[in-house]
Amino acid sequence: MTVWKTSRRNFFAHKGRMALSAVAVLLSVAFVCGTLVFTDTMNTTFDKLFAATSADVTVSPKSTEDNDRLPGNGKPVTLPASAVEQVGKATGVKDAEGAVSSMSVTVVDSHDKNMGSTTGAPTIAGNWTKNDLRSMEITSGHAPRGPTEVMVDADTADKHDLKIGDELRTIAATGEINAKISGIATFKVTNPGAAIVYFDTVTAQTKLLGRPGVFSFISVTAESGVTDTQLKRHVATALGDTSAYKLQTQKEAAAANKDSMGSFLDVMKYAMLGFAGIALLVGIFLIVNTFSMLVAQRTREIGLMRAIGSSRKQVNRSVLIEALFLGIVGSVLGVGAGVGLAVGLMKLMGAMGMDLSTKDLTVAWTTPVVGLALGIVVTVVAAYIPARRAGKISPMAALRDAGTPADGRAGRVRATIGLVLTLAGGAALLAATRADKSGEGSLFLGVGVVLTLIGFIVIGPLLAGFVVRVLSAVMLRMFGPVGRLAERNALRNPRRTGATGAALMIGLALVACLSVVGSSMVASATEELDKSVGADFIVEPAGGGALIVDQAAKSLKSVPDIEHFTDYKVVGASLTAPDGTTEDKVLAAVDPTYQDDVRRTTVSGKLADAYGKDAMSVGETYATKHHVKVGDRLTVAFKGGETAKLKVAAITSDDVNIDKGAMYINTTTAARYVPADALPDNMIMFAKAADGKEKEAYAALKDALVKYPQYEVQNQADFKQQLKDQIGQLLNIVYGLLALAIIVAVLGVVNTLALSVVERTREIGLMRAIGLSRRQLRRMIRLESVVIAVFGALLGLGLGMGWGTAAQKLLALEGLNVLEIPWPTILTVFVASAFVGLFAALVPAFRAGRMNVLNAIATE
Repeated sequence: MTVWKTSRRNFFAHKGRMALSAVAVLLSVAFVCGTLVFTDTMNTTFDKLFAATSADVTVSPKSTEDNDRLPGNGKPVTLPASAVEQVGKATGVKDAEGAVSSMSVTVVDSHDKNMGSTTGAPTIAGNWTKNDLRSMEITSGHAPRGPTEVMVDADTADKHDLKIGDELRTIAATGEINAKISGIATFKVTNPGAAIVYFDTVTAQTKLLGRPGVFSFISVTAESGVTDTQLKRHVATALGDTSAYKLQTQKEAAAANKDSMGSFLDVMKYAMLGFAGIALLVGIFLIVNTFSMLVAQRTREIGLMRAIGSSRKQVNRSVLIEALFLGIVGSVLGVGAGVGLAVGLMKLMGAMGMDLSTKDLTVAWTTPVVGLALGIVVTVVAAYIPARRAGKISPMAALRDAGTPADGRAGRVRATIGLVLTLAGGAALLAATRADKSGEGSLFLGVGVVLTLIGFIVIGPLLAGFVVRVLSAVMLRMFGPVGRLAERNALRNPRRTGATGAALMIGLALVACLSVVGSSMVASATEELDKSVGADFIVEPAGGGALIVDQAAKSLKSVPDIEHFTDYKVVGASLTAPDGTTEDKVLAAVDPTYQDDVRRTTVSGKLADAYGKDAMSVGETYATKHHVKVGDRLTVAFKGGETAKLKVAAITSDDVNIDKGAMYINTTTAARYVPADALPDNMIMFAKAADGKEKEAYAALKDALVKYPQYEVQNQADFKQQLKDQIGQLLNIVYGLLALAIIVAVLGVVNTLALSVVERTREIGLMRAIGLSRRQLRRMIRLESVVIAVFGALLGLGLGMGWGTAAQKLLALEGLNVLEIPWPTILTVFVASAFVGLFAALVPAFRAGRMNVLNAIATE
């Protein structure tokens, strides 16, 4: 009980010194709990949506994919209307209705502005059915009654300021629909952001599915007392042969829809938790530093406790109990902050277009348990080493000296271990750069990153002694005696300086590594574009997604000043090689001009011959794996078409990024074996301008796509800039998440300086007494902070560039051959680190400057 009371008294006596460590725990736990609450809320939102929109039993075509189309085909898969009658006659069926649904659509307003989501959520077009009343209600106007009327969801109407009477144009692979808004339907549950339009059944069948008398699926409602499982069985009996259908109960359909979203949510969840883990790792350094300094400052007090009978275990336990208090306070506050963070993320997603209602806010019982357990365990574990050190304090040594003497032997052992780990990590990184296979190289890279990181952390105090002296010669000596004092303060406890710098090092190392990889990816892709792409213009769906519908392709091909257009379609097929193996592949059905638009190197044969009648090319990897050579014939069973024997006329090199492993056939070959209604639209189109007409052709192509905002035309400069912007946006998101770890590291610098000021109270008083001004004192502390921050930045940036270089050498196996160090980013981060150190010192320097000189000198 005495240990408990002593620990509690010490904790509250030093609560100010504990505050920043508590903030570090709070931030880390908040990020973990916020991530869990946010993803759980998204799961709840989608669960409710899928449960509300799923019928008691749903009957759909067996070949339906998640994106409601066959691979490479923009036409939705259908089932006959006769199946609705069969299902309606089944025992236990209250109602069966055919439904039309397609996500291969774009909806634009009268100004040709896209009405779809900007967050990647789909645009869905279909017919209005009774089943839709499960999740929606008409709150304005009425349901569509003919081909000139359309109904939209209320969220889309609000976002784009649509009202009844406004005209919309729906662009589908099978045609276009011009209609005026007749009604607005509001979701009864949260709609995460999809844009939905409804038509009458005949219009939806004709324009969305391409012909009347077919549906996308059948919604079946059970009679009272009939379970979904029983209904599914009765429907299967009524259909007889169910080989062409997929039957799902409401739970099964909801689960299938959830699975399709699950991978996205899991990736987001674990990525965010990974960054929370980095912040926790940085927080460990802060906690270790805090307790190490508190133990050193209370050496006399601990020695007195030992002298009057406290055992080592009691002293050890006392420090750990203080850590327990810190972990509990920080974790409890972190759990609450995590819920607030989740709400903030939901509001941010709402501003970006994904609506998540706070009514669905989900805080599972596991979230606070995980947050509390994580924060408390991490804090107690981090405090164990300082607590163990406190237990080893000799009563007499403590009463003689105001601090704990350094253990020279322990320092030598630490330095040796650090050097061994760093050298082993460096060897692993070197092995990664020389690997012949990406899998093997990735293993070496991962081991190298971990070992060098741990090695630099362990060897930090040894590096601090050398690097700080060098930095001081460059940065501090110009400030005269004040600069030399700052240098000596930073060198006084190399272990503390090393740990503080290491906390900042981790975040900056990741920033530098990712910057090198991102810049190298952009440079490599740019070089390959310059070398491989001969086309002047590239037309593709904006943001990926739908194929280029036939009407848009015709509009493009009417543009003057174009030397040639090249169609690029993707056709699904099963290939049987001469060795008898059969694999599902996609073939690139292109015009012969493609060889001019995208230059490919062949290792055997001529690519021009691959565009001949019943000919094709294969990639080098496929040819090697299946012992295929020029002249061999492959059996090609086209999806939705016939089977053909195609001659291999060329084998292309796979030492590329563009179209790596692609198998080419002529578009006329694809049209010969695939029916017109199953032949896909273009996935991408290329164009070459007539000589001297590049500007005119570029402007004309853009004008031709005004009515089709879902597509974009780019010249090579646009394409390079888009690639740079995409990678830049991804890196900015990563940097934003890493900012949490860097904030925690900055708190560590602030805490280290604040505690060191307390530790040097008497010394500061003496310096003030012999003439050091307040201004000089504050400058000394700021310079000490700057040199520690720059020390951490040097370690982090150097380590990160090493990781990034090794990663690029590994990526060179995949065609990313250019190494580019983003020096502007590296230098900006380095300079910013100095300002971080300056900022971190403001409060400690201000407090030091306000000390009463006499009271400071009298401090024990």
